[in-house]
Amino acid sequence: MKESVLKGENFMEDKLDIYDVIIIGGGPAGLTAALYASRSKLKTVILDKSSTAGALAYTNRIENYPGLTSPVSGKELLDTMRKQAIGFGAEYIETQVVGINIAGDIKEVFTMDKTCSGKTVILATGSMGRQPSLKGEGKFLGKGVSYCAICDAAFFKGKTVCVVGNSEEAVKEAGVLAKFAETVYLISPKKTLKVEDNHPGLKVPNIKILLGYTPISIDGKEVVEKIKMHDCDQKEVELNLSGVFVYLRGKKPITDFLAGTIESGEDGCVPVNGMMETSISGVFAAGDVICSEIKQVVVAASQGCIAALAAEKYLYKRTRYRMDWWSK
Repeated sequence: MKESVLKGENFMEDKLDIYDVIIIGGGPAGLTAALYASRSKLKTVILDKSSTAGALAYTNRIENYPGLTSPVSGKELLDTMRKQAIGFGAEYIETQVVGINIAGDIKEVFTMDKTCSGKTVILATGSMGRQPSLKGEGKFLGKGVSYCAICDAAFFKGKTVCVVGNSEEAVKEAGVLAKFAETVYLISPKKTLKVEDNHPGLKVPNIKILLGYTPISIDGKEVVEKIKMHDCDQKEVELNLSGVFVYLRGKKPITDFLAGTIESGEDGCVPVNGMMETSISGVFAAGDVICSEIKQVVVAASQGCIAALAAEKYLYKRTRYRMDWWSK
């Protein structure tokens, strides 16, 4: 049986398939869209930055999702959704999306590994993007402050940098940086990290972990030169460094990779109609990226379903939406 779960670095460069549906994001909206699209025999791929990141993955207890007879963690629910989508033929690729070209009939999604081509795109990236809140964070964005280690690590070869956050995503990104930077400080405002003690990222020799340190400001002249923090005893300390990679959770829709290619509001939200269609033909959006007033897993999942059915209608130029049920 063909393996459908792929890591970005193993995604073959010579793969020239054109997908029917490219889904960006592996949360409840993206995975539900993948389930409905692949079950409709559409060639479907999910491009997900991390299977352990996202609002649902960080949720400890879910008990109000239809069909559950006992509480589960958000990660468990996502794992089940992912297995279900893959079971119907969807490919799942863990990779970073850095750009998109949606002007033509064939859309292009650019990852760090290659370009994926598809006839339709469903945006389901969620709303954990970050508005600058640390003093100096906005000022030095692109001048030493970054939200993407895999995008910018090469700029810090031989230098000292830090990653701020305590999630598995932060630990993974510190590992990416450690391949380039001389020293990487992993700074956690909490006294624990959200990873197992034997996580491989914790064993990298040039990653130094600081637990219970709260960043106060990012300082410098033209570029980042240091970060100031409070330690566990509320004493102010500072580190001289060249880069600060911030992995603290936010509430802003994750749309940076769109780079203005699609209509969005001042708050970054992607507007859609009732069938999850955006301002660009063949591009749909679902979940928290559209800034629904009610943020519930079941709502995101339902929007993912609608987006997939709308994509199927678009692809086959149907005048009506195809009903999705099974009968003997």
